[in-house]
This record gives sequence, C-alpha cells and structure tokens, in this order.
Amino acid sequence: MKNQAELYIFGEVLFDCFPTGEQILGGAPFNVAWHLQALGDQPRFISQVGKDERGDRILQAMRNWGMSSVAVQIDAEHPTGRVEVTITDDEPSYDIVADSAYDFISAEQLREPLAAGILYHGTLCLRNQPSRNALREIAQRADLRIFLDVNLRPPWWQRDEVFGWLKNAHWVKMNQEELRLLGEATIDIRQQMVKLQSTCGLEQLIVTCGEQGTLIRTADGEFHSRVPEKAEQLIDTVGAGDAFSAVYIHGLRAGWPTAVTLHHAQQFASKIVGLRGATTTNAAFYQEFIASLAG
Repeated sequence: MKNQAELYIFGEVLFDCFPTGEQILGGAPFNVAWHLQALGDQPRFISQVGKDERGDRILQAMRNWGMSSVAVQIDAEHPTGRVEVTITDDEPSYDIVADSAYDFISAEQLREPLAAGILYHGTLCLRNQPSRNALREIAQRADLRIFLDVNLRPPWWQRDEVFGWLKNAHWVKMNQEELRLLGEATIDIRQQMVKLQSTCGLEQLIVTCGEQGTLIRTADGEFHSRVPEKAEQLIDTVGAGDAFSAVYIHGLRAGWPTAVTLHHAQQFASKIVGLRGATTTNAAFYQEFIASLAG
C-alpha cells in the first residue's frame, strides 16, 4: 500500500456519559481517526453529529486537533451519539443510545469524492439501515481496500450481516471472544482463523488475545504472533484496541512488513494503557512514539 493512499474512517463518534456528569469523547472510529491524525496521516472521518451542544464540541475538538471535518454531517433531527454508563455494585453497564446521529450517515451528503485508499469501519455503526446503506455505497469503489474492526455489541449485531461485511473486507481485526462467536468453538484458535479467513477470502485476519498478545494469519497462510511487552504504567485499557488498529493501518499505508506493523501496533497499544481514556490532546505523547519508530 503506497504512502499516498487516502484514509477514510467511517463510523460512530459519541460521548460516554457517566453518573458523575463526566462526559468522555470517543467511539472506536473516532479514536482511530484521532490517532492517525497525530501520526501525520490526515484521515477523512465520515460520520454524523447532531445539531446540538455535544455535536459542536466534537467539531471544535476536531478543529483544535487539525482534523478535517468536511465529511462530518450535521443532523437536525437526531442527537449526537452517547453511551449512558451506569455503575451497580462497582460494575459498569452501558446503554449505547439508539437512533443517534451516527446511525443516519448519508452517502449523498458527502461533500467531496472519495479517492483510492483504505477505508476503515467497525460493525456497531452499521446497526441502522441508513448508515449501512451509506457504507455499502461507499465500499463499492473498486480502489478502496477495507479494514474491518469487528466489535460485537449485543443486541446490535446479527451473524449473517457480520459475515456479509467480512466478505467485503481485506483486513479484519477482532478479539478472541469475537472469533469464538463467529467461528467454531470446538477447534483451536489457529484452526478457527484458517476456516474464517478461507470462508471470507481475507488478506489478513488479526486476532487480539489480551495479555497473550496478537495472532495474525496472512493470505499465504503464514502466522505471525507477538506477546506485548509489559506496559510501563497501567491506568486503564480503554481504547487499547483502537490504538492498535490506528498504528496497524498506519503501517499498511506505509508498506511495513507484517511483523514490523504488529510490533509497533502493540507498542502503541501498550503506551495508551498508561493514559486515562482512549486518546490524549498531548502532542508530545505522539511525538515520543513517532520518534521511537525511527529509532
């Protein structure tokens, strides 16, 4: 993949809303786009926000970070996405509020044509028909290669639909539990990966296994695995998977070998767990990581 390839990140942007009143900006695609911007890739983030105070805050955060908001649509009928977090007996539960603005992304409202490149999307943003239709129309371009980040959030997924998106993708990332849900739990993880990759015709299947690291199978049948180094500081693991995805996409765009891409993606994910939350506005945090790539 040439360095000049455009990057398009499609999907949800939302606020995690806590009982304390704290609101944390996120959504997996938004986190990925945020990191890619910091890495110098200038992604186009395709989403929709409400015509409301939360939507204004998102657009302002993007401007402050230097991100293009030209592909972020504004919806006067539906509110900006949010997740209502409740805590019961110290255990959090999450209500991913339905009929949010990102559920109604429109291909017709894109204000600039898409060029050849990489298109990232997840599965949560496809829970509603309008956004599914928009993604389907965008993904029809023959010169767009798709990175699918599987995130199975009940009740917002259907097995047949997920397999439809898998078969359109070139690279797919999921965790071990998601592989179990989509594959055959009676066989070991490598056999599950072989079967799923073969069924869906994937160039690469990337399976994250928490502290056990990540396992990748490439189109030639070769496996790559790596156990991450112990994080220097662990504050929380929120957004570690999004950090991994961002650097993996950065590596695909730059044409890095798979083993190198995996190493740096895990390196960055291990760095993110030292933060509170999934992203940071501290440019020095990213500059330090970029400097390590050249080392």
